[in-house]
Amino acid sequence: MKRSLIDTEHKELSIRRQCELLELERSTYYYEPATETAENLKLMRAIDELYLAHPFFGSRRMSQELGVNRKRAQRLMRLMGLEAIYPKPRTTRRHPGHKIYPYLLRDLEICRADQVWSTDITYIPLARGYLYLTAVLDWHSRYVLAWRLSTSLEGSFCCEALEQALSISQPEIFNTDQGVQFTSEAFTSRLEQRGIAISMDGRGRALDNAFIERLWRSVKYEEVYLQEYQSADDARDSLKRYWRFYNQARKHQSLKYRTPAEVYFGVKSDRRGTRSRGALRA
Repeated sequence: MKRSLIDTEHKELSIRRQCELLELERSTYYYEPATETAENLKLMRAIDELYLAHPFFGSRRMSQELGVNRKRAQRLMRLMGLEAIYPKPRTTRRHPGHKIYPYLLRDLEICRADQVWSTDITYIPLARGYLYLTAVLDWHSRYVLAWRLSTSLEGSFCCEALEQALSISQPEIFNTDQGVQFTSEAFTSRLEQRGIAISMDGRGRALDNAFIERLWRSVKYEEVYLQEYQSADDARDSLKRYWRFYNQARKHQSLKYRTPAEVYFGVKSDRRGTRSRGALRA
């Protein structure tokens, strides 16, 4: 809706200024879904479903399962940001100049909201393209504090989601993988300035960030795979409805059949209104 209010022919207000007045990120205004051939998009969807069920499948196994050339499977998996999960050297693509932080959560009892947050990126298929989704999750309550969509794996949309989450509250520890989006100074400096301890998954350790992996499984099977998003706007609108359902209506067995919102705000209910509104914006 905000994008439709931008007047590209306005004589006095630039697009930058209009975005500021509307509180609309310029990256959101300009973005269009990335594209591939229809055949490759179909194959990427199949790879995504297989990977979600079997995250230890590499390009060799993917090519065998789908009957395609291995180099093609490698290229598409790289495009989607997917890599087989198992202990091996150099399992994560890292920037040589970025600092890597130790994993802080081993044997840690997660017993309260805002103790540990984490984030990750996943692939979202469209009818004629694809997007990437990132989300910030509170481990104790499974509450999704913020999320963003992007057409590329550049780190700006991850920083936007982080800023939105930090406008709501802040954790004691923030956990990520060792991807370049999360090891960049732009991302880590925001956490350090707040005095938040930074934790990063060990290489090849799928279980280090298990909660966010479960979240992706839920959103894929309960929302994404049931839809046929025609555009980025369709995906954004539908996902916005899903996150509202996930946070406020979807009861979790692990939470004793309470919703993430009930558990998260049950600890700090004095700021419930502000935090709820902020968490659902994207």
